[in-house]
Amino acid sequence: MRHPVVRQNGDETESEAGRSDGTQKSAHVRSVSFDERVPVPRSLLVNLKHEYLHREGWVPLERREGRVSVLVDDPDDLPRRDSIENLLKTKQIEYCLASREDILKFIDHFYGTAYLKEASRTKENAAENGDRRDEFVDITETDGTIVRLVNEIINEACLRRASDIHIEPDVRDREVIVRFRVDGECFPYRSLPYDYRAAIVSRIKILSNLDITERRLPQDGKIRYTRPNGEDIELRVATMPTHGYVEDVVLRILTRGKIMTLDELGMPPDTLALFIEQLDKPYGLILIVGPTGSGKTTTAHAALHRLNRPNTKIWTAEDPVEITQKGIRQVQMHHKIGLDFGTAMRAFLRSDPDIIMVGEMRDYETAKMGVEASTTGHLVLSTLHTNNAPETIVRLLDMKIDPFGFADSLLCVLAQRLVRRLCVHCRESLPISREEWDDMVRNYGEKAFAPLNMEYSADRRINRARGCPECNGTGYRGMMGIYELLVASDGIKQMIISRKSIASIRKTATAEGMNTLLQSGIRKVLEGETDFIEILSVCLR
Repeated sequence: MRHPVVRQNGDETESEAGRSDGTQKSAHVRSVSFDERVPVPRSLLVNLKHEYLHREGWVPLERREGRVSVLVDDPDDLPRRDSIENLLKTKQIEYCLASREDILKFIDHFYGTAYLKEASRTKENAAENGDRRDEFVDITETDGTIVRLVNEIINEACLRRASDIHIEPDVRDREVIVRFRVDGECFPYRSLPYDYRAAIVSRIKILSNLDITERRLPQDGKIRYTRPNGEDIELRVATMPTHGYVEDVVLRILTRGKIMTLDELGMPPDTLALFIEQLDKPYGLILIVGPTGSGKTTTAHAALHRLNRPNTKIWTAEDPVEITQKGIRQVQMHHKIGLDFGTAMRAFLRSDPDIIMVGEMRDYETAKMGVEASTTGHLVLSTLHTNNAPETIVRLLDMKIDPFGFADSLLCVLAQRLVRRLCVHCRESLPISREEWDDMVRNYGEKAFAPLNMEYSADRRINRARGCPECNGTGYRGMMGIYELLVASDGIKQMIISRKSIASIRKTATAEGMNTLLQSGIRKVLEGETDFIEILSVCLR
């Protein structure tokens, strides 16, 4: 093997001064210049991408006497050395000094035409022998087909009103399945060639600034993307290693900048009036609860939109910041550096707030600080992942929150769900049977249903789902909220202090006029907005 051209280190003065091209020289490190006669170290380049080496500015040169020679422009860069040793799976490495310009020349030389032809021949031979090794697939994340394909998937997801994009390589059937979640339901969008799997994932990782060489651990990132119509959107990216040494990717499309008002949420008039009454109080604790994807953030920002005035200071701690509002100071959580909800809350209380919104009360410390802040002259809004309003109270008590302080601070708990609307293009009005009517009344509660003054008759009709091209054959198009508002009356406060059960709190709250989630949903059925099957699937699962 012909060895590269080597310039020996000069005297100590030259070593300390460095070269004229700006590359610093370390003592006892050999310096290498570009030479196109250097052979391609094919065994060392397996699983190393041209684009990755170009970006990171290093390249393996040769293996000699059990040691791997690697060209770098800074041999003293310890983080880079750790990364190189992990990728090459050896600590027997000689770091050689070269200018960045020469390193890039070596990379381009190694990945030139001759190497690609050899890789192509090896891939064909492997396919003939039934071997499908990934290292010889020459489709890369910078290939024009992959770039256009990823852009097309994102654009189509936006056009179809998808909230999430799922990219799922199928090892058994050897294809890549792309699915969209629309109105809470996943459906297949298209199938892609299996050879595209690594390139698609790498392309998304590059867009979201993730490590394309790490395939064994989950990663999270974000993409800022401009659609062809000029609209800027943000996508939250999550990668997950799965069976068969492949990675799944989920992209959540964030509705940045879209602020709904309280009137647009579709709350029943009586619930809306009670909720606004609590929001207009000068201090106290308001909780908005529900499972992931139930619209809590949208409701919280609708509430803040009403409270946002020039004479009011509002701080929010969010993870992530999905909706932005002028005049509100919003802080993105960064758990890797210790900026979590508890840390943000402590800082907010030193920053002269009137209103504080905490993205989630995940732990005792955050909940304790929220309760204390709400009893010292601040209005505090927060969210929790609980199923209903009475359960929220018991959950916080189980977190060891002081029941006296909690009872004193709590204003209300608003639980919510998102349900699918019937498609306006194909919904049909059909008669309802006596059995179906009685089932709805029984689920609503016969005593609670009586004040609605609705009786069954043979000509009574309700809307049902049918399916058409506009709704992708599902019968539903769009989402709406159903709500359960528990106001902290004197009776509820006394039950908090006495640590009563969920059932007891629910009984008292309904007696005082609280409509449950199921009752709110059935009212939407009677109004023709959705159907009973959808309400049962959301409220009883």
